[in-house]
Amino acid sequence: MNVLSGRISAVNEREAARYMGYMGGATPQGEVAGLFEKCSAAALAAQSPKAVYAVYPLKFREDGADLGFVFTRSLDLKKYLSGCRRVAVFAATLGAGIDRLAAAYSRLSASSAVVMQAIGAAMAEQWCDEVHAKLRFEYGGLSARFSPGFGDAPLAMQRDIFAALQVTKNIGVTLTEDCFMLPSKSVTAFVGIK
Repeated sequence: MNVLSGRISAVNEREAARYMGYMGGATPQGEVAGLFEKCSAAALAAQSPKAVYAVYPLKFREDGADLGFVFTRSLDLKKYLSGCRRVAVFAATLGAGIDRLAAAYSRLSASSAVVMQAIGAAMAEQWCDEVHAKLRFEYGGLSARFSPGFGDAPLAMQRDIFAALQVTKNIGVTLTEDCFMLPSKSVTAFVGIK
């Protein structure tokens, strides 16, 4: 099991704008651009990215896949991991600072809250990209990420990931009864190693 920490140096403006509803690579202009800049600076100051990951052997059966720490009947995940021999499983978070900012900004104005949520989502994606790049450097060819809750992979698989990686102990993320993560800008994912 490996624990990582990092830092996002700049918010990917196009990705955040996409989360805000901008299309075709458009980015905020005018007053919204000023709000975006203010929220970005606050989010960058509040971040504390952490991740934990482990690699498991992968075996396929007709009715699903043995991921080394849990068996899944998710045929979508099985298909996604086809051609791989191992699977990396990770949990990543930006920490609680972004959630606190989003809550504070929501009391100020709806537009500030929307911008902060979009920036947090973009930063979470950037952090996952960094974790993915670290895995690629360490293990070579990888599949794209696949998270519980996509396709027929049940969100309840979060419980298995949390147990296997000791997520709460290692990076401070907790799981609600409904399998949502706190802080909210947190992600779990499977990555096939080819």
